[in-house]
Amino acid sequence: MAKKRKIRVPLRKNRQKAPRQRGLRPDQLDADGRFDETGGDQRVSRKGQLTRYRTIISSGETGDAPQRDVDVTGLLAGRVLSPRGGGCRVQADDGAIYECAVRRMLKNMGLGDRTAVAAGDRVLFRPMPESQGVIERVEPRGAVLTRKVKRQKHVLAANVDQVLIVASAVDPPLKPSLIDRYLISAAKGGMKPIICINKVDLADLVELQPIVGTYAQLGYDVLTTSVKTGMGLSRLRCLCTNRETALAGQSGVGKSSLINALEPNLKLRTLEVALESRKGKHTTTSASLLQLSFGGWVVDTPGIRQMDLWDVIPEEVEGFFLEFQPFLRECRYPNCSHFHESQCGVRRAVSRGLVSMLRYDSYCRIREGDAD
Repeated sequence: MAKKRKIRVPLRKNRQKAPRQRGLRPDQLDADGRFDETGGDQRVSRKGQLTRYRTIISSGETGDAPQRDVDVTGLLAGRVLSPRGGGCRVQADDGAIYECAVRRMLKNMGLGDRTAVAAGDRVLFRPMPESQGVIERVEPRGAVLTRKVKRQKHVLAANVDQVLIVASAVDPPLKPSLIDRYLISAAKGGMKPIICINKVDLADLVELQPIVGTYAQLGYDVLTTSVKTGMGLSRLRCLCTNRETALAGQSGVGKSSLINALEPNLKLRTLEVALESRKGKHTTTSASLLQLSFGGWVVDTPGIRQMDLWDVIPEEVEGFFLEFQPFLRECRYPNCSHFHESQCGVRRAVSRGLVSMLRYDSYCRIREGDAD
C-alpha cells in the first residue's frame, strides 16, 4: 500500500487591493489629508499580496508525482481522449464521452508540467449533467513521451506501448538528428520506438538506403511508407494491431495521413506542405487518442519543429547511442565528452567508418543542447 504523506500545494494569489492605512495621527497628514511620507519618524509598510497554501493528503512512492487522495464515492474511471485548453474529452469505461474540466488543485500540484492531463491518462472524474464532468485525480502514468517547452515538462502521450517516429523523405526534408531525439525520448519514457520514413514516393529509395541501413543495423524497426502508393501500410497495420501507439514527428510529415490510411472513417484533417518554406503547417493542434477498428489505439500528436529533451543531462546522452558502447573503453579519460579529447575511442571509430557521421553529429548537437 502506498504511503500517505502531506504536501503543501500553492493556490492562486489573492487579488486583493492594498489595505487602507488606519490610525494615522493628524500630524502625519499633509494639507490635502494624505499621508506625509517625509514628515514622520515612523515607517509605515503595507501588506502586499499574499499567496495561500493548502495541505492535502497524497499517495505515491518517493520520486513519483504526488497523487491526490480523494473519496472515490460517485466517481467514474475513464481515459483522456484529447486535452483542450483548460478541459478535455474523457471516455468512461462504459464508453460514454464526457467534456470534463480539470480541478485547479491538480494543476497546482503539477507546477513543473505544461499541462495537468495528457492524451492517454487514466483519470477519476465526477460526472455532471449533460455529459459534463470534473477530473478529480490523474492516476500514475506508465510509459510517457515527453519533451521540454520553456523549461517545463510537456507530456505528448501517456500510457502507450510504442512510439512511431514519423519522418518524411522530402517536404519537409529528412532530419536524422530529430529522429535521434525521439529515440532518446522513447527510451527515457519506456516505449518501443519504430522509425517510419514516409512519402517515399517523392524520393529515390536508393538514396534512402544508407539512413535506413544505419538504424536497422542498430536493431530498430524501420518502415518506408507512402500513403499515395500504399507502400508499407500493411506492415504498419500489423505493428499497430492490438497495440497503443503514439505517432510523433515534425509538422507536415504525414502523421494524420497515415492514420487516415489505416482508419479511413476517422477523416482527420490534413494540409499540404508550404511550398515557400518546405515546412509543414500545424494541422493537428492537440494530441488525440483514437481507437482503431481492427484493434488498438493511436495517439495523433501535434507536429513540432524542434524537440528539446526533458530530464536528460549531457553526461548521459552517450548511453542512448548504442553504437558508441564498444568503443567507450578505448577512451583515455573516463569522463570523455567525445568532442576534443585526445585518444577518444568514439572519434577514432567515426574516422574509421565504424560509427555513422550522421549519428555522431546528432550526438554533438544534443550534447551541446542545440534544439533541432
